[in-house]
Amino acid sequence: MKEEKVSGKIFDRAVLKRLITFISPYKGKFTLLVVIILISAGLSPALPLLIKYTIDTPISQGDQQGLTRMLLIMIGLLFASSLLAFFNTYLAGWLGQSIIRDIRIQLYEKIMGLKLSYFDQTPIGRLVTRTISDIETLSNVFSSGFAAIAGDILQLVLIISVMFYTDWRLSLISLSTIPLMLFATYVFKEKIKKSFNHVRNAVSNLNSFVQEQITGMSLVQIFNSEDISYKKFVEINKKHRQANIRSILYYSIYYPVAEVISALGTGLVVWYGAKQIINPEMDVTFGTITAFIMFINQFFRPIRMIADRVNTLQMGIVSTDRIIKVLDSDETIENKGTRKDIVKGAVEFQDVSFAYIDDNYVLKDISFKVKEGETIAFVGATGAGKSSIINLLTRFYEINKGNILIDGIDIKDFDKYHLRQQIGMVLQDVFLFSDTIRNNITLGDTSISDEQIAEAAKMVGVHNFIMQLPGNYDYNVMERGSTLSVGQRQLISFVRAMVQNPNIIVLDEATSSVDTESEELIQNAISKLMKGRTAIVIAHRLSTIQKADKILVVNAGRIVESGSHDELLRQNGHYANLYEMQYQESLAQ
Repeated sequence: MKEEKVSGKIFDRAVLKRLITFISPYKGKFTLLVVIILISAGLSPALPLLIKYTIDTPISQGDQQGLTRMLLIMIGLLFASSLLAFFNTYLAGWLGQSIIRDIRIQLYEKIMGLKLSYFDQTPIGRLVTRTISDIETLSNVFSSGFAAIAGDILQLVLIISVMFYTDWRLSLISLSTIPLMLFATYVFKEKIKKSFNHVRNAVSNLNSFVQEQITGMSLVQIFNSEDISYKKFVEINKKHRQANIRSILYYSIYYPVAEVISALGTGLVVWYGAKQIINPEMDVTFGTITAFIMFINQFFRPIRMIADRVNTLQMGIVSTDRIIKVLDSDETIENKGTRKDIVKGAVEFQDVSFAYIDDNYVLKDISFKVKEGETIAFVGATGAGKSSIINLLTRFYEINKGNILIDGIDIKDFDKYHLRQQIGMVLQDVFLFSDTIRNNITLGDTSISDEQIAEAAKMVGVHNFIMQLPGNYDYNVMERGSTLSVGQRQLISFVRAMVQNPNIIVLDEATSSVDTESEELIQNAISKLMKGRTAIVIAHRLSTIQKADKILVVNAGRIVESGSHDELLRQNGHYANLYEMQYQESLAQ
């Protein structure tokens, strides 16, 4: 699978600007978080100074009362720091989860509005990664990214200032190891940046492969491809493991190195400070050395944390870049139309040409008219372009040339959602959600009553079957309707179309996958459904469309024949050949 390439630059202005817009609705909470982090950072040098004073004054002078007073002050300081840490952790977590909730909603809304061509070219697993994993990564950016880095930097500035104020000589000794730490941190940051890109790509590829294989598991099993699928999964999983181990390796090297550098700084302070204490002419005290040992720990900890937080920000930038690409995708059907007329059903295609990719046209100069209440059927070989005609009528794809009119109005002038609501569709490949039969029929539309559902089910002839199921209309059909037969799923899809009461009905190979008994039920339902409505039928079985008002034969993206069943047979062309082949097949059976 092809890996996505992203810049991942921490100071990518476009990405950072977008991140800030996500924070905008929570400016007050974010400002409060920054204030809490800055106060916490400001308190950090206080404890070493209090311990220095306690050692050099109450303890060295044997002042029991002064020692008790200092202990109470330190306990109060620790309590305040703990309280601030609580609010910091809780508020940062709340802020992060609130923001990613908003982003996930925006992303899902965007995905629902994308063209079908986008899904044709993008693995579903990759979109799942964007919606789940990548957005989850952003949570850490807002909870331990921007504000936390600012707090760490302030803490470093304050600690350095206090160190030099306390003893400039010990400060220079303490900070002599900084170049080593900065070099190690820079190398770590660069390595972990590349490593994270590999990890994100590995996760995306793993999600895509697993989703695809599970969806097509019946195909994998029927062709005994389990071993091949397993080996591919092992290979992709191996790359995922290697990418993560590489990341772990860099962490496992960096942190011990950082600890050694920190310990080296502490050793230098102790060595130099001890020499000064031994020399009676120097004014270095035990309290000063103790404070500097604490300062060193407090100084190097933010440096290590900044490296980790920069990595978190790096991961967030990469994830944000991926998310923004989806959010800013122009692969959408524009909805500039405002008309919400009740469609009567007259359909006209005027010299329509369409290509899924570039200029590779699958439909060429398609023209036909369907009068209100008329039934028109499309027949032709697989890949001739029949289903593409339906996809264009419902604006799943945009045409390249020509015009499509309904009741004399260009379909682009209709509100997109209103237009689709006026067209009832029954497809060959029926998709049912893991939900109740009722919700699969209404798709969550609460305006459809139980009486309407039952009436439509009775018309289709499926009501009695549903009433025999546990829970009746509340029966859960499981994922993709796996607990129902192909025919039962198809019948439910008919009920779904009928409850919408549309004036245009589209049947795309609606009976090609059902048994004879189900087909008889469906044919009976179709006759009732078509009454008074415009019907557009794509048929594989020619026996199902012989009574159509007009039959159009599509071949290689063009309409090559047109007429009634009898007229087309007399022409002795494509349609006659198709009819003869099916007739011979039926005799052979």
